[in-house]
Amino acid sequence: MPRYDEVLEKPGKVRLMLGNVAMARGFLEAGVQFAAAYPGTPSSEIVEALAYASRRLGVPYVEWSVNEKVALEAACGAAIAGARAVVAMKHVGLNVASDPFFSISYTGVEGALVVVSADDPWMWSSQNEQDNRWYGLHAYTLTVEPTGSQDALEAAKLALEYSSKLKKPVLLRSTTRISHTRAPQRLGRLDLEKLKPSGRFHHNPSRWTLIPQYARRHKLRLIEYWEELQEKIHEFPLNRVEGVRGSGLAVVGVGLGYRYAKEAVEKLGLKDQTLIVKLSTSVPLPRRLAEDALEEGLVLVVEEGDPVVEVQLKAYALEVGSKAVILGKRDGLLPLHGELRMETVMAALAEIAGLERGGPRGGESLGLELPSRPPVMCSGCPYRPVFYSLKRVVNRLQVKPVYAGDIGCYSLGILPPFQVQDIILEMGGSIGSANGLAHVLDVAREPVVAIIGDSTFYHSGITPLLNAVYNGAPLLAIVLDNHTTAMTGHQPHPGTGSRADGRSAPRIDPEQIARGLGVEVYSVDAFDVKGLDEALANALSKVLKEKKPVVVVARGACILVALSEARRKRLRIPPYRVVEDRCKGCGICYNVFACPAIARRKDGKAEIDPALCTGCSVCAQVCPFNAIAPAGEPDPEWHKIMRTARPR
Repeated sequence: MPRYDEVLEKPGKVRLMLGNVAMARGFLEAGVQFAAAYPGTPSSEIVEALAYASRRLGVPYVEWSVNEKVALEAACGAAIAGARAVVAMKHVGLNVASDPFFSISYTGVEGALVVVSADDPWMWSSQNEQDNRWYGLHAYTLTVEPTGSQDALEAAKLALEYSSKLKKPVLLRSTTRISHTRAPQRLGRLDLEKLKPSGRFHHNPSRWTLIPQYARRHKLRLIEYWEELQEKIHEFPLNRVEGVRGSGLAVVGVGLGYRYAKEAVEKLGLKDQTLIVKLSTSVPLPRRLAEDALEEGLVLVVEEGDPVVEVQLKAYALEVGSKAVILGKRDGLLPLHGELRMETVMAALAEIAGLERGGPRGGESLGLELPSRPPVMCSGCPYRPVFYSLKRVVNRLQVKPVYAGDIGCYSLGILPPFQVQDIILEMGGSIGSANGLAHVLDVAREPVVAIIGDSTFYHSGITPLLNAVYNGAPLLAIVLDNHTTAMTGHQPHPGTGSRADGRSAPRIDPEQIARGLGVEVYSVDAFDVKGLDEALANALSKVLKEKKPVVVVARGACILVALSEARRKRLRIPPYRVVEDRCKGCGICYNVFACPAIARRKDGKAEIDPALCTGCSVCAQVCPFNAIAPAGEPDPEWHKIMRTARPR
């Protein structure tokens, strides 16, 4: 497990910290007692750092939950009982958790509850681009945004403190640049006593049970709270007004947009001619700050994501009869997609300020393009032999499957030569969408194959498998079990046998769950090509013949975790080599199996880069001419680790 020593540094120190780790430290300084999450980039390091603190200090309580809905429900329970709770997730995770998110805004909390949404503009590691500040508006939830990783610690701390004061949940919205940028942080005091989980439940059904009779009262109180909050939230410590009043130009810098706005104003020489409104509470719009901006007559709203503040500001201007011109994303000055860019903000500001469009750029393009480097599965990844074998089996059975894919490293199966991902919607969507496909396709000709990872199966693959059993959907579900949540940094899950704080836990295998649902299961070693061929052929044949769901669990450790364990044990891993006089240049190893450690020579023969080879042995199994062999005696311990390694 990763180390985050900086999160426990002594007070008064200044440390360079990742934005996510700074947020974790802020929560610790504010006395968080309960933290839960499902890992998802760009949010994962928040609870990873809190888990590290918990392992070292024994407090607070930290868990990796099976999905975001369960994580939020658990945090709601803790906060209702008086604890200070935090739950973290990436933006799409809040979709999963939205049901309790709306309800807790009605009931409020006794302790404190902060929901962290790490949004991902331009989808660097996500299936969609989503601005979760709309959730704040929709659920009447105060939404706080750091204006960069510089104040991520303070924003997190304030969010928890304001939730405690208001007795309402707070949404803390980060973005990729905030979460994954490092900045110096001055550290405050940690009070271990405050971090100890403690709570007491006060029985009050009229508050905590959302039956219509009580929920209607809650809604009326929630509207009153919202009106009061809009009048007072300008006092939030990270909000402020800078620059010159009466200049006729205001720039509202929202969250990270403030950094771009401030720098653009300075670079364009408008510092003495512009009022800058630094806005860290984007939902609801603070009326006092809105009035400050509107008084200037011309307003540019700079925000990352959707025009959430711009829409609120325009609505407020209409409400109070302001004639101010409000510009931003809706008129096209700033884009509605992707991340903010300095040159874009400068061009927009220059245009409305009457300067030559674009103004100084602060840097010239070199006119160079980086070479294309598509992502690939790692050398020794257990997914590659599964995909290789799957393609062989469907060719042998002369069927053309529809592959319902899912979220994880195995999404790379969409790329040549495997191309075993026809649909990727969201987490758990593989088995879910396979249910529908199986009922409308001619499965004898186009069988449906759902491909899902172990962590994703626990997250949201169990209920659609139950649905397939209940409704008789003939599909093959392949669970790729690599003993970890690999894509987000090797966090544990119910199948790893460990918890967030390092304690041992019951290990729940996918086979147990599938058999409990009455599904026939084939378990197979992901590094055994012959075994894969047999298991996949038998399973798919059974689906075609008996028209019912079948599960294959292909198991092999994430090669990165295995290599890490091998290094700890000082094992020597001999790479494989090509026996030149046997190699016929058929290309199976580098074209069909497509291991990145194997390349084609000019004469067509294969060569293996020993620096990239992990000694997994699968290439030797796929070579029809026995032209690949280990460069030394393979260590039996390594082959065991390859199959069983789990993160520590």
